Amino acid sequence: MELERVKPEFQGSQVTAPHSARCVEEAEEAVKELRAALEKAGITLPTLRIDPASLAREAPCPLVELGRCSVEIAQRLAAVLR
Repeated sequence: MELERVKPEFQGSQVTAPHSARCVEEAEEAVKELRAALEKAGITLPTLRIDPASLAREAPCPLVELGRCSVEIAQRLAAVLR
């Protein structure tokens, strides 16, 4: 599935609030979709989330934090990606 890219909307040099809100919504949806896909493969990343520090800007640009996992989960994830 291909995600539609959100193009920034500017007023002067500032990114607008609607753009920021769409970026956060897009990130939340990406986390939800990734969690569901991993679950189908029997993999759980316990700390999968939106990185809260990336939301702490005037115009948030969210990053998805995959977090830490055990060696076993990392090996299973690598196997699924091969």
